[in-house]
Amino acid sequence: MLTELPVPEPVLRLGCFVVVLIAMAALEAALPRRQLAYSKLRRWTTNLSMVAFGALVGRALAWASSVLAAPLVAVAAAELAARNGWGLLNAWSGGPAWIKVVLAVIVLDFAIYLQHVASHLVPVLWRFHRMHHADVDFDVTTALRFHPVEIALSALYKACWVLVLGPSAVAVVLFEVLLNACAMFNHANVALPGPLDRVLRLLIVTPDMHRVHHSVRPEEHNRNYGFNLSIWDRMLGTYRNQPRGGHTAMTIGLNDYQSPAPTRICWSLWLPFL
Repeated sequence: MLTELPVPEPVLRLGCFVVVLIAMAALEAALPRRQLAYSKLRRWTTNLSMVAFGALVGRALAWASSVLAAPLVAVAAAELAARNGWGLLNAWSGGPAWIKVVLAVIVLDFAIYLQHVASHLVPVLWRFHRMHHADVDFDVTTALRFHPVEIALSALYKACWVLVLGPSAVAVVLFEVLLNACAMFNHANVALPGPLDRVLRLLIVTPDMHRVHHSVRPEEHNRNYGFNLSIWDRMLGTYRNQPRGGHTAMTIGLNDYQSPAPTRICWSLWLPFL
């Protein structure tokens, strides 16, 4: 249960979000990888607005979960599964709690990898996901740029996985905090030293690894789908080491939207319906 957390869930989520956002923004200022091409103020206003919309979606789904007694979010699904003994991990009565948490994080990370692949391959999902890829620059706020509809669909998707897997609510919260932090890290416009990048990407997704995924070239943006662990791309053949044009010369975004339009809030929200 969430009472096992050292601080209340909303405080933990918000605190980790703010700390990582500030840390990545500071690193971007100190060690930028690329020169940004468009207005940072306008982009950040739009991308951070998506955080507010996403938070509203999350609160609405959490409220609906309590009213309807339906697991519409991952935490509610975990609590329901625990009460009823549902899921693989709940059926494993003798396993240490910490091993279950580690397994939950790994399996849920794989689930997010699969979701990301599907968001590129399924046309209706791509319509919403392309708002994320339409960002004309690549920095820490790109990690926050997701359409509210995609956020809602992702919440329902994760809830289904949680019902099957049966992780604790604490494991789910820790996974989502880790997912958010890793996404901000690997979207950061940070120039990591080459040797450090090569070592880190053996396990986790680095900014240089994920930046390839935001190339306008289809053969590149259909690679490197991972958010946390890099092993899924390596195991399943979707890994690409470097962009063909190099990190400083590559074009970010989508070919159809190389203009200031993606920096605007209303345009971004309306993009899936164009």
